[in-house]
Amino acid sequence: MPDMLALYARRRMINSIALGISVLTMLFGLFWLCWILLTLLQYGLTGLTSAVFTQMTPPPGSSGGLLNAIAGSLVMTLVGTLIGTPIGILAGTYLAEFGQRGWLAPVTRFINDVLLSAPSIVIGMFVYAVYVVKIGHFSGWAGALALSILVIPVVIRTTENMLRLVPNTLREAAAALGAPQWKVISFVTLRASRAGILTGVLLAVARISGETAPLLFTALNNQFWSNDMNQPMANLPVVIFQFAMSPYDDWHNLAWAGALLITFSVLSLNIVARVMFRQQATTH
Repeated sequence: MPDMLALYARRRMINSIALGISVLTMLFGLFWLCWILLTLLQYGLTGLTSAVFTQMTPPPGSSGGLLNAIAGSLVMTLVGTLIGTPIGILAGTYLAEFGQRGWLAPVTRFINDVLLSAPSIVIGMFVYAVYVVKIGHFSGWAGALALSILVIPVVIRTTENMLRLVPNTLREAAAALGAPQWKVISFVTLRASRAGILTGVLLAVARISGETAPLLFTALNNQFWSNDMNQPMANLPVVIFQFAMSPYDDWHNLAWAGALLITFSVLSLNIVARVMFRQQATTH
């Protein structure tokens, strides 16, 4: 009996130590997150005026805003998402529904894991070499292509995981009614996991929204308003990078305002995605 009490006390002590370390590491991470957010609010709110959303990026010493950069980022993010999402969903569906046997599925998963962990600048250099160099100029299409490559592995991983959460009994019930496999996938499994797949798409959008390195090699930048995707296009991450590295205070203020916009946009997307994922997990 004393041995059991001693063992119980030892386990409680170890549990308390592990719990304390976990809480401390959580607080450590939250400290830096809160510090970053407070710094962005401190410096970004001063530059966040109506001109940011109504005027073009200015030359040094002039007033201006970030309208062309915001619009360019939205366009390239939208196009990149529209290109990468169908490919990611189709590949994830193949891995979940048909990838139990053979060599293609393991190879695809391995390549997808490599893409997930690959630095974004490598993707930018790849698109620069195979697309920008071939056509001879930077363009919004090249930027959207680089962003779409970053979208694909996130959507593939989420789609596969969400489809695997769908109970096999749903597939068996649909098959027992005589439905072919393509209808089972289209009208049963994909519908059952659509909230989780949409979560993956939102996470992918949140990832590419603040990417700077790929756009430096592909879309570059444009100080003026441009609707032509075949020409260099302004985008918020590159403008923030260039303005923050400049010696001009007015550009610094715009860089802080742009950083605040991107950070809270990405934070909002992540929160929405997490809430949707929690709802999906609860339903299953």
